[in-house]
Amino acid sequence: MSSHSSGPVLQLLASGLQRWIRSQCDSVEDLNLSLQGSAFALLKGRLKGVTLQAKHVQFQQLPLVRAELQSGELKASLRPGQPTQPVQFEEPFLVSGEVVLSGVELNQALASDRWRWLGDLLSEQLMGLTPLRSLTIDNDILKLTADVITGKDPVRRSFRLYAEQGTIRVDHCDAEGGMLIPMDPAIQIEEVRLKAGQLVLKGTAKILCFFFDVKPTLFDVALISTQVHSISS
Repeated sequence: MSSHSSGPVLQLLASGLQRWIRSQCDSVEDLNLSLQGSAFALLKGRLKGVTLQAKHVQFQQLPLVRAELQSGELKASLRPGQPTQPVQFEEPFLVSGEVVLSGVELNQALASDRWRWLGDLLSEQLMGLTPLRSLTIDNDILKLTADVITGKDPVRRSFRLYAEQGTIRVDHCDAEGGMLIPMDPAIQIEEVRLKAGQLVLKGTAKILCFFFDVKPTLFDVALISTQVHSISS
C-alpha cells in the first residue's frame, strides 16, 4: 500500500480513504492512491480528484486482476479543528476507469454461490440450457459450455461482447440473437474488450456519499494544527 499525496492533511485523508477502500473489498493485494489538490482547498471542502490503482482485488467475491480509476472533483467535510472526526464526502461523484478480469478467475466466480445465478442466466438465455458448466476466453471470443442429458456431449457456443446501453451485450458468433447482462444502474459500461484470456471493461460509476475515520495520531494532530495555522496566517 502506498500513497503519493503530500502534506499531513492530504496524507491523513489518503490513509483513511485507503482503509475505507480495503474495508469495502474482500481482499486487495496492492493498492496505490493519489489525491489531487492542496491542503488549502481541502480545508475549504474541495478535492480536485483521486486516482486509484489496485492489483489482485476481490470485490463482492468477484476477482479483478487490476483496476485503474480516476474521480472527478469531490466535496469533502473535513474539520481541521476536530481531526478525529470522520471525513464525509457530502455529494455523489463520478469515477471513471478500467477494470480487468481473467477468464479463469471469472469462470471460478460464476461457480460460486454469489455469482452462480449469472452463469445460469447466461447459459439459459443464450443456449437454452442450465447450469453453466464453464466459461473461457479465447482471444476475442467468449466460449460457454453447458451440459445436456447424461451421456451426451456438452454443448459449446461462441460469443462476442459489446458495450451497449450502459452494459455488456453478448451476441452469438454464428447465429442471431443475444442478451444484455443485468447491470447496476450506477455503473455505465462504455467499452468491452476480450484479449489474452482477459475481460477488459471501461466505464463510469456513480459513488454515493460516504464517510470514514482518519484515525490520526497525536503527532498527526500536531502537524495538521501547524499546517492549518500556517495556511490561516
